[in-house]
Amino acid sequence: MYCMKCGTQLPDDAAFCYKCGAKVGSISTQPASPAAGGGAAQGVSNPAQPVLAGADVRELKCPSCGAPITPKFGEMVITCEYCGSSIALSAEGWRSIQKHTMLLPTFTDKDRVLGLIHQVMDRGIIHRHLQESSTLEEMSLTMVPYWLVPVSARTTVVAANVAAEVGTVAATGVLAGILGGEMGGRRGGGVVNGLLLGTMLSGGMGGGGYTKQTAVIDNNYIFPVVGAKALMQYQPVEYEFELSSRVLFDASKLKGIRVLNGDVGEETAKYQAKTLVDQLQSKKAHERYHMIQQLSTQSDVGEPELLHAPIWFVRYDHSGQKIVLVVDANSGRLISTVGLS
Repeated sequence: MYCMKCGTQLPDDAAFCYKCGAKVGSISTQPASPAAGGGAAQGVSNPAQPVLAGADVRELKCPSCGAPITPKFGEMVITCEYCGSSIALSAEGWRSIQKHTMLLPTFTDKDRVLGLIHQVMDRGIIHRHLQESSTLEEMSLTMVPYWLVPVSARTTVVAANVAAEVGTVAATGVLAGILGGEMGGRRGGGVVNGLLLGTMLSGGMGGGGYTKQTAVIDNNYIFPVVGAKALMQYQPVEYEFELSSRVLFDASKLKGIRVLNGDVGEETAKYQAKTLVDQLQSKKAHERYHMIQQLSTQSDVGEPELLHAPIWFVRYDHSGQKIVLVVDANSGRLISTVGLS
């Protein structure tokens, strides 16, 4: 047992703290003392009612046993080293979130995850035996915050009708070759005149045979935006979580797993989601159509939801090059890679 006022360790049957003299009562019902190191926690409670702790807080008291707890930067749920209780923290800017859900990890076995990664790293001739020739440096399972931003995107594409244009150019080229050959035979300038005439006829006839096509690409996304600035380099580009199994956030179900807090606000997440969806729509348009002349996207962005997803971060060293693979521990799918082309 620990004194709630000064943090001194006391015998379990102590009535008063021998260091500061404070009365030792029912710890679970007493308010927490100000946190050490500047800044004060606004209260300590169970994980269902998160502690609102400022960024400058260096130490808190466990609400169950009173032991000192030192949160690491970015952690949202801390496990007391003395009694095993889970204490949830919440940044001031995140306390108004109405819907906070999570995905539970189903891929928790490291060997199983490494087996999935083996398929990715050793795929193809170029990456053959890449995992075997690399050194595993770090492998950690972390609950990472994501903003799930609903985005409805409509992209209008104006492109050349490639088939019609190719047919026109081919026919013009044959005619140009024939006429050019005859003209060349008479004047001695065959190939040059033929190509020149082909270009002229292609330009002239192409105007009549040239067609445009207009297409619309409609897509609805639940786009995930990383909620922690320190992890923005692992932002998914074209990935959506399997949300059918998500449940309301409950820290008590995450014992032993590090849970990160976030520092990206809703408005920032909405703007970033719109930007990334616009880029994704453009990519899909260029994959479908060639010779795009006009492209515009209109996006409607809805209200975000906060999700904590279980993520495996696996880092390798390959001849001095760092390779990081980000794996969804709920579905077992690869989210992104850094340093692996």
